[in-house]
Amino acid sequence: MDYQVSLPPSTTTCLSFKVHRRQPELVTPAKPTPRELKPLSDIDDQQGLRFQIPVIFFYRPNLTNNLDPVQVVRRALAQTLVYYYPFAGRLREGLNRKLSVDCTGEGVLFIEADADVTLAKLEEADALLPPFPCLEELLFDVEGSSELLNTPLLLVQVTRLKCSGFIFALRFNHTMTDGAGLSLFLKSLCELACGLHAPSVPPVWERESLIASASARVTHTHREYDDKVQPEAVVVGDFLVSRSFFFGPEEISTIRGLLPADLHNTTFEAMTSFLWRCRTIALSPDPNTEMRMTCIVNSRSKLSNPPIPSGYYGNVFAIPVAIATAKDLMEKPLEFPLRLIQEAKKSVTEDYIRSMMALMATRGRPMFVAAGNYIVSDLRHFDLGKVDFGPWGKPVYGGTAKAGIAVFPGVSFYVPFMNRKGVSGTVVAISLPVQAMEKFVEELDGVLHVT
Repeated sequence: MDYQVSLPPSTTTCLSFKVHRRQPELVTPAKPTPRELKPLSDIDDQQGLRFQIPVIFFYRPNLTNNLDPVQVVRRALAQTLVYYYPFAGRLREGLNRKLSVDCTGEGVLFIEADADVTLAKLEEADALLPPFPCLEELLFDVEGSSELLNTPLLLVQVTRLKCSGFIFALRFNHTMTDGAGLSLFLKSLCELACGLHAPSVPPVWERESLIASASARVTHTHREYDDKVQPEAVVVGDFLVSRSFFFGPEEISTIRGLLPADLHNTTFEAMTSFLWRCRTIALSPDPNTEMRMTCIVNSRSKLSNPPIPSGYYGNVFAIPVAIATAKDLMEKPLEFPLRLIQEAKKSVTEDYIRSMMALMATRGRPMFVAAGNYIVSDLRHFDLGKVDFGPWGKPVYGGTAKAGIAVFPGVSFYVPFMNRKGVSGTVVAISLPVQAMEKFVEELDGVLHVT
C-alpha cells in the first residue's frame, strides 16, 4: 500500500513523501504464556483512562551495520510479550464496569513500513516535534483497533527511512499502563533487542493491591471528579490547531523572574503555572468561569502499605486539581496559580489515593471533569528519550505524538528534548482553537520572545 504524505505550509519547508505499508500482522509471545483472567486495578479502569495514547521515536541511521530495524523490533517484541503477556490479551468488561484482561495470547498489532524520505529532510521541515503532520501514516489506525474492548492492546509500526534511519511508533491502551509502566516495558523491549535473555527489572502484575476492599470508603473530597460543572471553554467542534513550544533554562529563568525571589518552586510548577495562565488568557472565558489545572502525580512513592514493586507496570497516579476563576488567573500575580498547583500536588497522600480507588469502585468509575480543564502530564523522568535498540543509539525525539487525549484537547505532555542549538529542555505541545492559539503565542512572546 503506497500513501502520499504532504506536510502543511505551517512547517518551514514544503515536503512530500510516500509511505509503503505491509498488511498489519499479529505478533504473539515467543513462548506459550498462561491463559487466565486478570482484573485491572481501580485506578486502571476509571473512565478517564479508557483511551489509547500514541508515542513515537525517530532514529538516525548507523551505516556501519546492516541490521533491519523491523526484524530487530519484531523479534524483541515477541520475546518481551513472554514477560508482559497480558499485553497479548484482550480487555473484557464485567459487573460494575470492571475491566479485566483475558490473557489469550492472541498478540499485538505490528506494521512494517518504508518511507522514501530521509531523517535530515524531516528535520529541515521541523517535522520531528508534535504535532507530527504525517502521524496517521507513521502509526496507521488499523480498522477496529482503537476500540477499548476485545481488540489488541498495543499497536506498533516500524517505518524504515530512505537514509537507513527509522521511526518506531507505538499506541497503547492507557488502562493497562501509565508513563512509568510504559517506560519499564520499553526498557525491557530494548534490552531484549540488544541481546539480554530476560528483562533486568522483571514485570509485576499485582493489580489486586490497588483494588478497593468492600469496606473501603471515600474519605477525601475529589473535585477532579465533580459531577456538576459549567460548560467547556473549548467547544467540541472548534477547529483546533496544535503547536510545540520549547522551554530551556533561559525560558524557565525568565518565568521565575515573574515570581518572588524567595518562593521555592520546581521547574514543573513554574512552567505549569505560566502555561495555565497564558492558556486562560488565550481562551478569553467569562471572568467568573471556573478554570481547572490538573496535575498528573506519579504516586508510586506515596504508597507504603503495601509498597509498589519496582517492576509494577500498572497505573499508579492521582489527578489532583487546582481551581480558580478566570479573572483571578488573568489578573493576579503568577505566584497565585503556582501556590494553587503546589497545594494540589501536596494533597496526594496514600489515604487520598485509596479514597480515590473507593470512589471508582462505588460511583461507577466516573470521568474526570473536562470543562475548563487543562491537564499536564510530566514525562521528563520516564527515560523515553533513552529508548535504545542498539546500533542506532538514542532517538532524536522520543515521546508522545500529539497534544490532547482521545476527544479531549486540553492535555499537554512535558517531553525532554535537545534543540538544534544543543540546549536541553522540555517540549510542550498545546492544542487550541485557531484564534486562541494566536493569542497564546502573543502572550508567550510578550514574556519569552518565542517567535
